[in-house]
Amino acid sequence: MRILLLAHSFNSLTQRLFAELAARGHDLSVEFDIADSVTEEAVSLFRPDVVLAPYLKRAIPEAVWRQVVCLVVHPGIEGDRGPSALDWAISKGEVSWGVTVLQANAEMDAGDVWASVEFPMRAARKSSLYRFEVTEAALRAVLLALDRLFLPGFRPQPLDYGRRDLRGRPQPPMRQADRRIDWERDDMATVIAKIRAADGDPGLLDEVEGLPCYLYDAHPEATLRGVAPGSLIARRAGAILRATRDGAVWITHLRLAGGPGPGRCKLPATMVLGARADELPEAPVDDFSPADCSTWHDLWYEEDGTVAYLHFDFYNGAMSTGQCERLRHAFAQATRRPTRVIVLMGGQDFWSNGIDLNVIEAAESPADESWRNINAIDDVALALLTCGSHLTVAALQGNTAAGGVFLALAADQVWARDGAVLNPHYKNMGNLYGSEYWSYSLPRRLGWEAGQRIMQRRFPLLAREAAKVGLIDACLGTEGSFVDEVRARARALAADPGLAALLADKSERRASDERLRPLAAHRAEELARMQRNFYGFDSSYHIARYNFVNKIPHSWTPRHLAVHRSGNRFASPEAAA
Repeated sequence: MRILLLAHSFNSLTQRLFAELAARGHDLSVEFDIADSVTEEAVSLFRPDVVLAPYLKRAIPEAVWRQVVCLVVHPGIEGDRGPSALDWAISKGEVSWGVTVLQANAEMDAGDVWASVEFPMRAARKSSLYRFEVTEAALRAVLLALDRLFLPGFRPQPLDYGRRDLRGRPQPPMRQADRRIDWERDDMATVIAKIRAADGDPGLLDEVEGLPCYLYDAHPEATLRGVAPGSLIARRAGAILRATRDGAVWITHLRLAGGPGPGRCKLPATMVLGARADELPEAPVDDFSPADCSTWHDLWYEEDGTVAYLHFDFYNGAMSTGQCERLRHAFAQATRRPTRVIVLMGGQDFWSNGIDLNVIEAAESPADESWRNINAIDDVALALLTCGSHLTVAALQGNTAAGGVFLALAADQVWARDGAVLNPHYKNMGNLYGSEYWSYSLPRRLGWEAGQRIMQRRFPLLAREAAKVGLIDACLGTEGSFVDEVRARARALAADPGLAALLADKSERRASDERLRPLAAHRAEELARMQRNFYGFDSSYHIARYNFVNKIPHSWTPRHLAVHRSGNRFASPEAAA
């Protein structure tokens, strides 16, 4: 089937649907929703059997939906309408929610229903629900709808608010007035729910120490308390602790109110507050200790017999210079423990997306901070590559991109959750060359030519496809079973009588590779190219980074996605490898 994906941007849901549909053999192209005339032209050029809209912010033009079946993915239950579906569901404490695929017509979200799939809600950020529950339900609903397109006698269900079983209703856009926190009256659970409902976009507008800013990523605190609701209590790892009437909440990120500009992207809260935060007392926790559910951690360690687990749940998968240094220090400590296997778990939403572009953008010298950050993440990769005492595993629970993919490849084995999406390339960020020793670890797995094809392909790669071509070692379970499967496999590895021989073979291969070409030579070559990206005459990296962190919409669809404009047909992962 010829399917045109029409989307505001190539976001996580659009990427997952693209990769899943490509794996099923559909002929795909993508067009960003820039203007009606552009969409109409795309349909004329590609001549799709169906237009699929996973992520739109405005209506599909009538000239298109009258010409071809247009299926819109709405993140709400059947009957729900409006742009703030998930926001309202979280705020109202819905126990279950869903995704509906409906046919575009003259009224937004009011077309005939082709499929609807529900899921149980989870206490989590809106962005996290979107990446997991919404994405999985959307995939099921889209596949069901596409099957029904050619099912003899099937007719989509008109939206009928007279049905007693129809729970969904039209809802207005959620405004900042609806989200407002009343610090004197709202309890901790309410404050967290309000911030979570706004997470990702748009954030919750508030004032912190008189500074208008948006709040992101809230977590409960069970022990520390403040004097006055809304007041600041402490700081930790870039986050601030703020009092509520019955407790306190950790808020990890803020964004200054106002338009794009230096320091107006999402940043660690203490960076935004500056001197206001410097006066707060530190409330440190030991990174090399088990997670304490009574407080917030972004890095923690645990042991299960002879298996060690290192969790680093960095917001949006971005790893700043300081976070890389903390992770490297914790890993070094882990290698000194009497364990046999170290599993790097990353976070639930992301394993890693590489260097922290937001922190870099806000730096006095973005080029200098880029250089510090890439060296810091290279140091983590080097520690993994040269670890001779343990077998190392990268366990990818969530999506992974750019430098994060290649950091994972520095481990001895890479296991990913079925449904996780990998983006093993750097080129979309201003044609970055990339580092993290990819020039060593990628050819080691695929060979140089196949590795280059994967890098140049610039398409999302499903975990199961990555395992099939040999980029990773295993694709395991689903969201619910992945961690259990990782633990079972890790225990089996640690108990394997042949592990000592595996470690000896690993050290021998590393020594052989080092004689062939030292890791220092790989790093020097990569960083020489990166230095040109950061400091050279070509400013494309700095422009791409600015547009990315400030969410500047694309003015055209990249040609590798809009194959109807480039003339290049999408290549499968097998062909690329």
